[in-house]
Amino acid sequence: MFSKNQLDSIFVAENQIPEAFKLSEEIHQREYLTNGEMRAWNGEVHEVLSPVCIRTEKGLERKLIGTYPLCSEKEADEALQAAVAAYNNGRGEWPTMSVADRIHCVEQFTHKIIEKKAIVVKLLMWEIGKSYADSVKEFDRTVEYIYATIDALKDLDRQSSKFSIEQGIVAQIRRSPLGVVLCMGPFNYPLNETFTTLIPALIMGNTLLFKPPKHGTLLHYPLLEAFRDCFPKGVVNTIYGRGNKIIPDLMKSGQINVLTLIGSSKVANELKKLHPKVNRLRAILGLDAKNAAIITAKADINLAVQETVLGSLSFNGQRCTALKIVFIHRSLADVFLKELSAAVAELKFGMPWETGVSLTPLPEPQKPAYLKDCIADAVAKGAKIVNDNGGDSCESFVYPAIVYPVNKHMKLYTEEQFGPVIPVVPFDDLEETIQYLIDSTHGQQVSIFSNDDEEIAALIDPLVNQVSRVNINCQCQRGPDVFPFTGRKDSAEGTLSVIDALRSFSIRSLVATKLNESNKHLINEIVDSNSSNFLSTKYLF
Repeated sequence: MFSKNQLDSIFVAENQIPEAFKLSEEIHQREYLTNGEMRAWNGEVHEVLSPVCIRTEKGLERKLIGTYPLCSEKEADEALQAAVAAYNNGRGEWPTMSVADRIHCVEQFTHKIIEKKAIVVKLLMWEIGKSYADSVKEFDRTVEYIYATIDALKDLDRQSSKFSIEQGIVAQIRRSPLGVVLCMGPFNYPLNETFTTLIPALIMGNTLLFKPPKHGTLLHYPLLEAFRDCFPKGVVNTIYGRGNKIIPDLMKSGQINVLTLIGSSKVANELKKLHPKVNRLRAILGLDAKNAAIITAKADINLAVQETVLGSLSFNGQRCTALKIVFIHRSLADVFLKELSAAVAELKFGMPWETGVSLTPLPEPQKPAYLKDCIADAVAKGAKIVNDNGGDSCESFVYPAIVYPVNKHMKLYTEEQFGPVIPVVPFDDLEETIQYLIDSTHGQQVSIFSNDDEEIAALIDPLVNQVSRVNINCQCQRGPDVFPFTGRKDSAEGTLSVIDALRSFSIRSLVATKLNESNKHLINEIVDSNSSNFLSTKYLF
């Protein structure tokens, strides 16, 4: 348990920040990447204020990290035309390049961004309040994902290097790109989640328009030169500005072939409706989630508490895979709430650079007020804040609140809070929990806690048809990255994993002919002369 004074003193003065974690200088970005050029920007800019406040003589103030361009529709259209020209109806250098050469470009890019690890990690901390340990983990996991993607593409290409013969027809089946991809990532994993779509889209031969998230924009700036130097001009283009201003015209142009967005279903729906040729638009989307934990009367309560704390409060609950509502059998409610409160009280809160810190400031300026409103709504309708100091806040920091008993009339029952609030719902019959997932507009994952095999089996069968992943006696999560990551209902469209993403950003194409002597000679001549990058039996090692 902590005192109010401890919460008020969470933020420190500038001279109390360890030198190793200070930004050496503010980063004022005045250029953007379009058509292979770092173009100068002299227009309006957006100030980047850290969720980390600094104690000054005037009180607490969000630290200014830097600024980035707020480009207009004109610059966005120039970037689009550069991507369209680079794709050139599938005839451009990048979409027709051999798989081996595209892999080489991505490898060169990876080597260059590894050199930028230190500054990217610092910017992750300062822009979104992620702890140093988690920021390092995000960068390293992103690099691992790139290499895993390269290995997966090599495997895929090896399988495609052979010819198939069926019913007198000989064919080679490979995957080819889709066109121009509009890529928009989320603020909570602005590097990793963005690259889990950007890299597979790129390596499969598509050209890109890349819009960084509003929170987590500057950390991409040190990587722009690597994009410029490692890929042909126009293959990767960055767009900056307010999304509601620059994105609609891009979609209305009909020149976007793939929309990939990790964000809200409302935004995704609005953007898709703007496209004039919906049958030409492919969408790969990671959207809202309200993942539930179901803790039955036969659960290991200690394990359930441990996994609930991790699942609901890792990175302050700001993960799409976070546990955002907990169903507890009424017979275990009292002991569960007592132990959960004790476990939350053990979590270290503070600044991102502090060793062992679990709870840090929130990057969205409006989030503390929203969470306060959700808690107040629940209390007004009969719930209580169970844990000491739950919901207390200081500027951008909100201490976790365990709210019980939550019911269907409260915002916390249906809305995705995306923050450090744990709604707990008592139940008497497991059918209540199944019905909740049936009625929910979300369908990403669920966690079941029970030591009874028959009980778990009875839950698995209905729930796999409501969500995309059922976790047994563990929190919801994305990884390992080789597992399919998707959702039902309004939670996702398309599937992301190392292998699935390669398929999502490409289409199967084949070259076929009748099997006769003349055509065999023709095919052998093309293969032997290496005159086609598509029709080839080269084996990648």
